[in-house]
Amino acid sequence: MRYAATGVMITALAVGGAMPALSQDAGDYPQWRGPNRDGAAAGFAAPTNWPRRLTEHWQVETGRGYATPILIGNRVFTFGRIDTDEVAMALDAGTGAVEWRTAYNAPYRQNAGTQRHGPGPKSTPLYHDGRLFTLGINGVVSAFDADTGALLWQKPAQSSEPLYATSLSPVADGTRVILHVGGHDDGALTAYTADTGAVAWEWRGDGPAYASPMVALLNGVRQVVTVTQTKVVGVDANDGQLLWERPWVSRSTNNSITPIIDGNEVIVTGHELGVIRFRPLQVNDRWTTETIWQTDDVSMFMSNPVLSGDTLYGMSHLRAGQFFALDAASGETLWRTEGREATNSSVVMADDLLFLLNNDGDLVVARTDRDGFSQITRYEVAESATWAQPAISGNRLFIKDEAHVTLWTIN
Repeated sequence: MRYAATGVMITALAVGGAMPALSQDAGDYPQWRGPNRDGAAAGFAAPTNWPRRLTEHWQVETGRGYATPILIGNRVFTFGRIDTDEVAMALDAGTGAVEWRTAYNAPYRQNAGTQRHGPGPKSTPLYHDGRLFTLGINGVVSAFDADTGALLWQKPAQSSEPLYATSLSPVADGTRVILHVGGHDDGALTAYTADTGAVAWEWRGDGPAYASPMVALLNGVRQVVTVTQTKVVGVDANDGQLLWERPWVSRSTNNSITPIIDGNEVIVTGHELGVIRFRPLQVNDRWTTETIWQTDDVSMFMSNPVLSGDTLYGMSHLRAGQFFALDAASGETLWRTEGREATNSSVVMADDLLFLLNNDGDLVVARTDRDGFSQITRYEVAESATWAQPAISGNRLFIKDEAHVTLWTIN
């Protein structure tokens, strides 16, 4: 089957007969950083005894890139680059068999700053209301039928793009899907109508960074909280009007960490910016922000932290990569490892556990311990770089390396 949209040729290949309609359940991992975009695993149950090795079930070449595989029911969705195409796939979660594959041509010329990470897409797909939404490396926005892979609508790239291409992942809000598209000059935080791709609203107050937006209810107002090139902002989720903003300029203009929402407060971090917790609030019908605490003890470059209860865990880029724990109420540093752990670590929490997938293919399992770093075990899960978040559901770990997705289980 071939579909043409916005001047780009789309090729879709369905394999096998009719496929059952998808329905979401507690074990699903439907978007960036999991069901609630907070880095929590879906339906994980810890083993009584940790095995010496994980069990590998299948490995499928899904294309270069660092998009996290997502899971709905018994189907895994992937997004990667094969040659000059960006390719979305649906795989059978049990066998790795390809159920459908849809590709569109997406030529991309890298600059020197992106050579090390390759030309593949970095944005994790979003599953929402029977559709799969993707953001390509140069800013192409696509919506696919999740059952068949058919292209439903597609938006071309803007005239400019962020310096290091795109890496933020879309978020859903009711009947809308929200992304920050474009580059420094023509970027717009945009809410698309999910079923048609029509623009519901735009905010053009600053260009996009590399952090993914969050939707939150703060002081009774539903808003989109995101990090831009030079700010942290909250815009009204209904109409895109700016509510509040505060400066946030990293040393390398590489704001890439998704904000954490905790009640009515926001936690953000960035390269050489430390960590700050603040509260957006209305005073005399005007919005402002109030700093709760700030620390320079740790700082994050590309590793997103997780909030487990009253503790923030993650990897700081200081000392060539050190794991840490902060008290989330006060900002007090509880502990830091010596350093030289990794360039990046993708952190997932599950009950009282942390899964720390380092960029060298090493998966560390540790306790959420406020007294110190408490490693349980570690596994080698890839032979090439692992910059993508792992998708963890039950005893299954879906790991994306440079060009493949592999299913490992904890038996």
